[in-house]
Amino acid sequence: MALVRTAVHLCALLVQSGWMGVAASPTDEGALRAGHGEHGDPGHQEPHKDSYSTFASEFLESKYLSDDGYPFPTAPPVDPFAKIKVSDCGITKGCIRYGKPGCDAETCDYFLSYRRIGTDVEFELSADTDGWVAVGFSSDKKMGGDDVMGCVHDDNGRVRIHHFYNVGQWAKEIKRNPARDEEGIFENNRVTCRFKRPLYVPREETLVDLHLSWYYLFAWGPAIQGSITRHDIDSPPVSDHMISIYKYEDLFMPSTAYQTFNSPLCLLLIVALTFYLLMGSP
Repeated sequence: MALVRTAVHLCALLVQSGWMGVAASPTDEGALRAGHGEHGDPGHQEPHKDSYSTFASEFLESKYLSDDGYPFPTAPPVDPFAKIKVSDCGITKGCIRYGKPGCDAETCDYFLSYRRIGTDVEFELSADTDGWVAVGFSSDKKMGGDDVMGCVHDDNGRVRIHHFYNVGQWAKEIKRNPARDEEGIFENNRVTCRFKRPLYVPREETLVDLHLSWYYLFAWGPAIQGSITRHDIDSPPVSDHMISIYKYEDLFMPSTAYQTFNSPLCLLLIVALTFYLLMGSP
């Protein structure tokens, strides 16, 4: 019996010393203390100092939640459309204005600017319309066989750049679009856009080389579901001479309402009428 008691006592010593079984780790002891308190009282737990507070702060700082309750990441800010500078016209870029004398890019019936940037040409177009604005490059001042770039306001409020080719009086959209770095805006009932296209392009019927001089055709009008319709005026204005991309001009073309007063016959009539009123009737 003494031998048995000695063996049991020895096994107990081995268990306590960790030679047999698994001893409680410090982590387990900490977990036990967290679950039962310093004196073994159940229900006493240490507060979670990391994950819970982080989640709470992110939840409160988020503005929108998905359907699953997860916060959406904050969207990056959208760069606003830079306004067209007319003070650069005739200096660092060429400009053509059509409308009331003294108008600018925000008040002209139609406005166009162009400038060279490396191997590209940057165009800026703006017109008093809620549909589309375009410029065509022609060799004869007439519609038909013309390379056309247009900015179209669609039903979603976006302004997109399209490439067209005039077949007679009809503009056919061309899938190959040379435009890049496109941006546009519809604001204050005006369609305004900015884009670049290469100065030199491979020879093709629907694309012209802009290093050559062309008559510029100006047109604008309504759009239906993002598709252009007939232009606003029966005879769209056209530049009176060929425009060179290498010469920065600042040209003004009076709209129909102001062309009457520029007519020599009209001016002669006004002078005669004024003379008659000053001299009195015989």
